[in-house]
Amino acid sequence: MVEFRVDRAGGLPAYLQLVRQVKEALRLGWLRPGDRLPTVRDVVATSGVNANTVLKAYRELEFAGLVEARQGAGTFVKAGLGAVDPEVMAELRAGLADWVAKARTAGLENEDVDALLRVVLAEEGVEIA
Repeated sequence: MVEFRVDRAGGLPAYLQLVRQVKEALRLGWLRPGDRLPTVRDVVATSGVNANTVLKAYRELEFAGLVEARQGAGTFVKAGLGAVDPEVMAELRAGLADWVAKARTAGLENEDVDALLRVVLAEEGVEIA
């Protein structure tokens, strides 16, 4: 089950934060087709966002073909994202966590880590907005 967290200080609208968290959970294998998303009521209770915000996020995911609303039953994952084996993703995540720990030890802050990641991705030809 996904537990949504909304950063009110961040510049990203709350509904897009929810959409991003579902997509990340799909990519990391934490959510799979057939899994049920938390009810709107549960998301409102745990994250403090408005019910319309949750509904907007779920509609966005539905338009993207990732989830489907089933009348009276809830919202369910319809499709996955990412083709990488979840075990491989877990191994890469662990390696990245080690790297982040080294970066913290070296004194890097979030913006420094972000800058390094963007440079490496740009060197691979990835366009970053």
